[in-house]
Amino acid sequence: MSRKMLIKPFRSIESAATASHNWRRRQILRAGASTLVLGLSVSVPRLAFASSVLGVRVWPARDYTRVTIESDQPLQNNQQLLQSPDRLVVDLNGLDLDQALKDLVSKITPNDPQIQSVRVGQYQPHVVRMVFDLKGSVKPQVFTLPPVGSYKYRLVFDLYPAVAPDPLMDLLAQSERKEQRLQEQSAPPNATLNGPSAPPANADNSDAFFEKYAQTDTPAPAGPSAAPGATAQSRAQTQARANAAPTPRPSAKPAQPPAALAHNDDGDADSDDSDNYAFTTPKGKSNTVRLLTVAIDPGHGGEDPGAIGGSGTYEKHVALDIAKKLRAKIDAQPNMRSMMTRDADFFVPLNVRVQKARRVGADLFVSIHADAFTTPEASGSSVFALSEHGASSAAARWMANKENSSDQIGGINIKSADAAVNRALFDMSTTAQIRDSMRYGNFVLKEVGEVNKLHKGSVEQAGFAVLKAPDIPSILVETAFISNPDEERRLNDDAYRDRMATAIMNGIKHYFAANPPLAKSRMT
Repeated sequence: MSRKMLIKPFRSIESAATASHNWRRRQILRAGASTLVLGLSVSVPRLAFASSVLGVRVWPARDYTRVTIESDQPLQNNQQLLQSPDRLVVDLNGLDLDQALKDLVSKITPNDPQIQSVRVGQYQPHVVRMVFDLKGSVKPQVFTLPPVGSYKYRLVFDLYPAVAPDPLMDLLAQSERKEQRLQEQSAPPNATLNGPSAPPANADNSDAFFEKYAQTDTPAPAGPSAAPGATAQSRAQTQARANAAPTPRPSAKPAQPPAALAHNDDGDADSDDSDNYAFTTPKGKSNTVRLLTVAIDPGHGGEDPGAIGGSGTYEKHVALDIAKKLRAKIDAQPNMRSMMTRDADFFVPLNVRVQKARRVGADLFVSIHADAFTTPEASGSSVFALSEHGASSAAARWMANKENSSDQIGGINIKSADAAVNRALFDMSTTAQIRDSMRYGNFVLKEVGEVNKLHKGSVEQAGFAVLKAPDIPSILVETAFISNPDEERRLNDDAYRDRMATAIMNGIKHYFAANPPLAKSRMT
């Protein structure tokens, strides 16, 4: 009994000693493992700080200035807006200052409407601080974009002016300048002692058919002193003054603003005055010409280069140049004026392009492109209109899908987009709009066919988002295939681009001649 008791405690002591030794070993192993895990956990943030900047781009425009930072990994940031003076302070986490970020300083141009200058420095370890010195108060939008196309991760800063520019006010100012020029052209010269003045040597009456669009009662024959660009009513008034006074004198008063603005938004997409603007003369004067407004939309821009030719030609540059040439030709017409959705190299979301055209009450909308196809053999010019019931061909569907992806490539802030408004806008397209767009497109297609061979001999249809203004006949012109080597060379020819702009202009004039637009003069 006692021996067993003695042996038993001895064995227990031995087991306890062994257990204690094993416990110590386990503790040491645990400590080592914890140290290893701690070391790994410390090294993880260091790996995260290995992000590198692939490019920094700045897109200044009157609408807004965009700053894009492209990196191989998503970037975290904090920003704050300061006043007195106006500044935007941005901290980029997970970055070390490199040459790409330093180059941001030199990318700010003196004519940038929003940014005065920028300062960049290493604020803390792995934290780069950027301070944008602003020219005025802004409403910044900061968002990230996932990889798409050739782009990796992008951090975007859109600096909108606190008071956004109104395209309608610009158009009104343009109308005032145009009317002043017309008045100066129609005013008789000072020296009239030897009889009635002779018409200008370069008189050209080729645009006489535009007289029918003036808001007049009955066209009156032109008198000898009428200017070629004047309307029938203004020429009749000039003739009446000439008959009443043997020696007409130019008015000593400065030209008055031509128009008081009337806006009617009754929500009726089929009505001729829905969301349109009327231009009437000041009190005491007769009605002036109702200028026909054409909205010109150069495709792509900014972060979205569009298609790129084999020789490196960018679609966005070709489209902008043709659009500017078309603008000059339209503005040279006595009864027409233009509005561009963008006039420089910056990106405009598709729905904003449509909204700009509707804001100014445009009579027509034309979007200009020079797209690419999957094979370089594709060639020829095309004209597209909207379709409610699917694309007219597989190629048209492919083109529409590619153009509609412009928002993803150019980059829009999804959080700031009003989905309800966009959906309503894009669902309001009517059969009447599509019918008029097809007529409009046929006139332009015929003229374009005189400059380049046609990819297809009829206007094609597809669901282009940029053509979905419910109350504006809208077309999209593919001036040539930039993916075709021969046509890329043509697009790089200034004379070809000018002929294409002239063809579009002639198509617009023929459409207006055959389909006089309804008056937009009803006041609210």
